[in-house]
Amino acid sequence: MDKTVQQILLLLTVSSMFLTACNSRNNEENTSSEESLTIHQNSKEGVTADESNNGDSQDSTLNHEGSDEMEDIRIKLTFNNEEVIVNMDDNPTSKDFLSLLPLTLTFEDYAGTEKISYPSNELSSEEAPSGIDPTVGDFTYYAPWGNLAIYYKDFGYSNGLIKLGEIESGIENLENLNGDFAVIIEKMD
Repeated sequence: MDKTVQQILLLLTVSSMFLTACNSRNNEENTSSEESLTIHQNSKEGVTADESNNGDSQDSTLNHEGSDEMEDIRIKLTFNNEEVIVNMDDNPTSKDFLSLLPLTLTFEDYAGTEKISYPSNELSSEEAPSGIDPTVGDFTYYAPWGNLAIYYKDFGYSNGLIKLGEIESGIENLENLNGDFAVIIEKMD
């Protein structure tokens, strides 16, 4: 009987050591994740990692000198002898998308609300908000799935949705399209 008790005690000791080690690792991962989140949030606010870790952080702003300013950049979507004109927003995701143009993509309807397509490259989500509440005419990128989405009906807030631009003309050309359709996307002069 003594041998059985010793085996049980040994098993309990090894199990408790394993659980303690796992819990310690989870705490380290949680602490690391929290620090990363704090640094990411502070970087969005213009605070560097060094400033966030010491008590005397100062207000600072991100330096955008020398960045490529986008003013009145528009793209044209051409399909079925129709056109849609989109006025692009000035953000890193939009710039990344523009660098891929010209493109020919196949769009399809999704949920009777939006037309979607999957470009071959994922776009940057740098400096992107956590999500947006799209409105009719928004030209967007849904980062979790890696797809473009053009809203022709209202939709609720979506995490991971990034606005690339807004349709300035031709939204009516999208609403009644059924099935898949090819779209040529190019910058306008």
